[in-house]
Amino acid sequence: MAILVWLLLPILLTDNTVAEKQSAFFIFGDSTVDAGNNNFIETIPENKANYDPYGRNALFPGPTGRFSDGLIVVDYLAEYAKLPMIPPFLDPSASDDLSHGVNFASGGSGILSTTNEGQELYKKGARKFGFLGLSPLGCLPVMRAIAQDGCFEQANLLALAHNNALTTLLNNLEYLLKDFKYSNSDFYTWLLQRITDPSTYGFKEGASACCGSGPFGGIFSCGGMKETTAYDLCDDANDYVWWDSYHPTQRIHQHFGQALWDGPQATLGPYSLRDLFFGPTTIADVVDADHSTV
Repeated sequence: MAILVWLLLPILLTDNTVAEKQSAFFIFGDSTVDAGNNNFIETIPENKANYDPYGRNALFPGPTGRFSDGLIVVDYLAEYAKLPMIPPFLDPSASDDLSHGVNFASGGSGILSTTNEGQELYKKGARKFGFLGLSPLGCLPVMRAIAQDGCFEQANLLALAHNNALTTLLNNLEYLLKDFKYSNSDFYTWLLQRITDPSTYGFKEGASACCGSGPFGGIFSCGGMKETTAYDLCDDANDYVWWDSYHPTQRIHQHFGQALWDGPQATLGPYSLRDLFFGPTTIADVVDADHSTV
């Protein structure tokens, strides 16, 4: 799961007057939205993606730590928002200027309390949030390999229960927190449609991973740096929904980013991310200078 936070920051002149307001994009989550933080920490190989063939289809050369064959959804969202690519927080080469935002996501991270984290960010000045619900976890290639004859339905039921609880929570927060605005994606339904009927959406393979080994590519061996070193690699990741045993391809990230940005209300609610980023702004959306960072 991921939490996307928009802050509207005042840009100060030398005389402490506000010249303009600038939006900043802060990202919290797991490996789905990790832009490379795990490159800079000591962790097991399964929690890293800074080796080939990760990043093989990216615009920039070589692996970056993204768990994808290229870009990830938050890269596309930054582009749509006319922001530079949001850097990983732990990258020592990144600028100290966080006025455009920063990516705190980390592969292998646990699930945070959405209630506590959301309220803490709200106290820091955040008013606009995007939430990426859980995908159909039972349809991950690694789970299909366990189930053998289809998706692992118990895992799907847990994901649905989580997403339903998240929806209820966000409704409550909208009522309790003044000017709290959010976009809540139905990633579960959106991705399941492409898994079960890939050809309708321009894909050829919705069940198996492009990179991995064993049934459905469900053994998490992509790159040969993990416990199992042998792996298979497809010819064209653009034909696949899944890149490795756990993560979708760059093409899925791109399509989902577009859906998050301005997709139909049946998929997103109550706002699209475009609405949150470029929609009308009230004085409550403006963060005080004392709260210019999270």
